[in-house]
Amino acid sequence: MEARMNRRTLLSLLGISPALLAGSTAVSAEDARGDKIEALNPKGTPPSIQLVPMAPRLATLDGKTIYLVSDGFPGADHFLDQIALWFKKNMPSVTTVYRLKAGALADDDPKLWAEIKAKGNAVIMAIGH
Repeated sequence: MEARMNRRTLLSLLGISPALLAGSTAVSAEDARGDKIEALNPKGTPPSIQLVPMAPRLATLDGKTIYLVSDGFPGADHFLDQIALWFKKNMPSVTTVYRLKAGALADDDPKLWAEIKAKGNAVIMAIGH
């Protein structure tokens, strides 16, 4: 039966701190027999981030159509209903339209996005956690 040794124990026997591996891309060391060991940083290199600018803001909401979109998270429909009631009471010139997005949060819904682009001016999206 073969005995297994965890990485931290192995590194400490070789005189290498595990913290050293976290900060560099590669670390070399020699063990007691003189064999050379090289370890690579397991974190790797993260991909570059593409920044997406925010949508332009409306000067006013008067006479605009706001889509209230739910991702289906429990309670989101009640929350959006309260927002619609607020607009009806406080800004009666604003039209609100409730829609349930198809699929989960990250799933695309091209049909809904096309409807909003064609008929809407703004979106309030309720995203559950």
